[in-house]
Amino acid sequence: MGVHCFVLVWITGVQQEVKVSDAALKMLRHHEGVRLKPYRDAIGLWTVGVGHLIGDGKSLPDSWNKTFTLEEVNAILRQDLARFETGVERLCPVGLTQPRFDALVSISFNFGLGTLQRSSIRMKHNRGDFEEAADAFLLYNKAGGKVFKGLVTRRNDERAVYLSQG
Repeated sequence: MGVHCFVLVWITGVQQEVKVSDAALKMLRHHEGVRLKPYRDAIGLWTVGVGHLIGDGKSLPDSWNKTFTLEEVNAILRQDLARFETGVERLCPVGLTQPRFDALVSISFNFGLGTLQRSSIRMKHNRGDFEEAADAFLLYNKAGGKVFKGLVTRRNDERAVYLSQG
């Protein structure tokens, strides 16, 4: 299934492991889309699954020129998410709960760990201002300087997850 990263949190004095939940995977697949056959993305790079770049994206190796099963796509997604799970653990260690972790991994997968590192979301989260951090998700709804309806919807979903009690 690939490499999994775990976040350790303290809940009522008991150390528990937290990783991206099945609900978060479902949300990611919904917002990113799922393609079982390799395709060229918006900039012409070979991609498959949930936005997985095949190699350098410039060519399609024979071994990737096939129809993937949903199980294979999910395994690739889990592997791709590992660095985002690790990044969220490192960048946002304060007050992580399953829902907060899921929302932070989702937004990071979409806009990158560098943007998370510089974001008002991270700053407010690490100060323990969780309501303000949740509201800050809504600021990241643009691509190329334009507001996109899909990003507005996604950010509202991530905000709701972040605020939920799991």
